[in-house]
Amino acid sequence: MSKQIKTYRGAVYPWHCDHMGHMNIAWYVSKFDEANWNLFYELGITPSYLRSGDYGMAGVQQNISYRQELFAGDVVEVRSRLLEVHATRIRFCHDMRNIESGAVAAVCELTAVHLDRKAHKACAFPAAVRQAAETLLAGG
Repeated sequence: MSKQIKTYRGAVYPWHCDHMGHMNIAWYVSKFDEANWNLFYELGITPSYLRSGDYGMAGVQQNISYRQELFAGDVVEVRSRLLEVHATRIRFCHDMRNIESGAVAAVCELTAVHLDRKAHKACAFPAAVRQAAETLLAGG
């Protein structure tokens, strides 16, 4: 089983909540998005790599399961793990937990592709990124 790493920690603020008093789905997506970039960093897809202008990442599929409500004041943590690594794409999963209760609030599974930004198409990950992803996938 792949190693799970902490990719986000934060709080639910009152402005994250909708008229029913629980965190709105837009904020789940936002917190999962922040977890994406932290996971990518762990693989070597760093801000400087992305700022080079040659390569990028794009989400091509995202599925979220909402399991328990979160409310203003809750503190959450996202832990992420890789599910698959291919030449040009990765599939991974985020588990968002309420830190105080330990309950899983939501699970997000994503597929992302590595992009050649000049050619506007998917391209192979650099060898170092692929190796880091395979190591994480293997539980290392």
